[in-house]
Amino acid sequence: MHELLEFVARHLATLLEALALIVIAIGAFEATINIARMAWGRHASNADKRAVWLDFARWLSAALTFQLAADIVQTTIAPTWDQIGRMAALAAVRTFLTFFLDRDMEAIRRLQESARSPRAE
Repeated sequence: MHELLEFVARHLATLLEALALIVIAIGAFEATINIARMAWGRHASNADKRAVWLDFARWLSAALTFQLAADIVQTTIAPTWDQIGRMAALAAVRTFLTFFLDRDMEAIRRLQESARSPRAE
């Protein structure tokens, strides 16, 4: 039974790591397309530029979530201190990225709302 669990955990972790790579590739492709559109299109505002990077950060956050899941699966069978340290570091990076991403998204939302609302004179 233990061998079966190890087999499943190893393959599940590999699948999750592959999903993380796919998510990063999709996000990088989307960001590249959006950056090119801004470079050759109309003049992009700072909010437009920031939105591209925030979208890319969301993709990275999703990829980090898959990577963290893969690390959790790998450490369930035979955790080593190296694996536990890697998982802890990844969890910390994901937490900070998510915190700053959420803060930036909220700031942009407020800027967009203030730009839409009629100005009091």
